[in-house]
Amino acid sequence: MVGLFGLNKNFRLITLNEFVFQPYIQILCYPKPNVKEAENRLKELQSLNISKIEFSGEKEVFGFKVLGKGCVGIVVKAYFNNKLAALKIRRVDADRPDLTHEAFMLKKANAHNVGPKLYGYTKNFLLMEFINGQSIVEWIKKLRNEKKKLKKVLAKILEDCFKLDEIGLDHGELSRAHKHILINHLGAPVIIDFETASEKRTSSNLTKICNFLFFKSEITFKINEILKIPLIDLRKALKIYKSNKNRENFEIILKLCGLKV
Repeated sequence: MVGLFGLNKNFRLITLNEFVFQPYIQILCYPKPNVKEAENRLKELQSLNISKIEFSGEKEVFGFKVLGKGCVGIVVKAYFNNKLAALKIRRVDADRPDLTHEAFMLKKANAHNVGPKLYGYTKNFLLMEFINGQSIVEWIKKLRNEKKKLKKVLAKILEDCFKLDEIGLDHGELSRAHKHILINHLGAPVIIDFETASEKRTSSNLTKICNFLFFKSEITFKINEILKIPLIDLRKALKIYKSNKNRENFEIILKLCGLKV
């Protein structure tokens, strides 16, 4: 049975029960469809009160539009309790047996108001807040010398990274922030994707994001052109912060970047 708008390849909305049948099972049990596994996964989705799955987004898998695709999972839109959310589906060939670790990491970040809100999780699924936005890189590229707006976003990003450093949670992917920070429809930044986050590594979130933003990315020149950051002084301050991650050293970095209120 084809779901609502089933003939439109750019948008498909299906009921939960349809998910276990072809062609949708290819996403539910990517990349190797298995009926028994699909039936077990359906029970997990039912426990999360999910009613519908929506195929739309920037990426494409087997002809279906999705929000994202990685080595661990595929992310699609889902509806639970009549609310839109993002659903991460563990690949059957993933290098980990479940998504529990990522759920715990996101839950800990959420306790400090960082990351998309975690609504629920099971062995094979993470149900999270849907962030309607664009990557930090694309957002900054579109700025027209809007200094106040840029400062507000960067200050929030650095503050969130400092919070993660404070609690000893290393995100692990902020050197590739173009894939891991979104600017939502309200203009606020959100750090996403905690699948490689760890409390065992030394946390280096602030130093990595500063390196990305102010020294080594395609948006570095534009940011520095707008904010006129003293890069030599900033590099020294980051080195001091790396050895002593306290609020005082963090605020020195904010001040050098022109972000301290």
